[in-house]
Amino acid sequence: MPTEQHPGLHPLAKGAYAWLAPSGGWGWSNAGLIVDEEESLLVDTLYDLELTGEMLRKMRAAEPATHSIGTLVNTHANGDHCHGNELVTGANIIASAASALEMGELTPEAMAAIMESTREPGPLSDYFQHCFGQFRFDGIRFTPPTHTFNGELDLKIGDKQVHLLEVGPAHTRGDVLVHSPSDRVVFTGDILFIDSTPLMWEGPAANWIKACLLIEAMDVDFIVPGHGPITDKHGVAKVRRYLQYVHDQARIRYDAGMSAFEAAKDIELTEYSAWSDPERIAVNVDSLYREFSGDQAKTNMLELMSQMAALAGFDTTDRT
Repeated sequence: MPTEQHPGLHPLAKGAYAWLAPSGGWGWSNAGLIVDEEESLLVDTLYDLELTGEMLRKMRAAEPATHSIGTLVNTHANGDHCHGNELVTGANIIASAASALEMGELTPEAMAAIMESTREPGPLSDYFQHCFGQFRFDGIRFTPPTHTFNGELDLKIGDKQVHLLEVGPAHTRGDVLVHSPSDRVVFTGDILFIDSTPLMWEGPAANWIKACLLIEAMDVDFIVPGHGPITDKHGVAKVRRYLQYVHDQARIRYDAGMSAFEAAKDIELTEYSAWSDPERIAVNVDSLYREFSGDQAKTNMLELMSQMAALAGFDTTDRT
């Protein structure tokens, strides 16, 4: 594991790299690169074209094989892991079938429209700008996967075996792990947020906890999260314990008849309060309440963003 985890490109093994964002907060995602002989595989692109272009230039300076990347794997549907796809020209873009469907629901064009609509000052607008105002969504061409799979998929990059394992629904509907056994590395996408609060858009919690246990059982030296610094199995266990803690605390409050947002405000985050974006507990509890009740109807995203804005101090209105 690199001792100094500054932003940028980090060599992990011969022909294996992590790209680390400046922070682990909203939109600041990591990526990965696997190279062998003349072949290369990119794990995820970034939130906009400028960020993705900078990453690709640094990768190409380090590894000539990345001048023509043959394979791109999107670990899930969130835009900060796929909006830069158009810059990886000619690549076979792979994602789980569930992720490919989900990508079309919040395209770069849709995100640009949302950001344009939140220019006027106000608690929700201010929160959107706080989370996403540093990214450029205009001019991005939606570039979906060219190949999808369900369950597992084995790839070969040069002589390296690369194993894709679908562990969603969890963070999103079709989360995928990318494991390179010979490099002793796994790229987890947003199954792992390190020093940053996990965000459960989908659930169920049991799937996410199972995915953490799977990573903890892997024979790897490097674990590259979707957000935050490169970690080890202790870091994975912390994420797993957070998920279990919030699940158990939410269940107590659900059984007591509290609303989801009341529960989110009431849960004491204890050691997890130091993680960035703790207000995401509003989304996590909302998803857990859907799980407990069996109700498949999702809360409107803007309502969830409003709840997080309130918890983050952007709105003093009581939204109970």
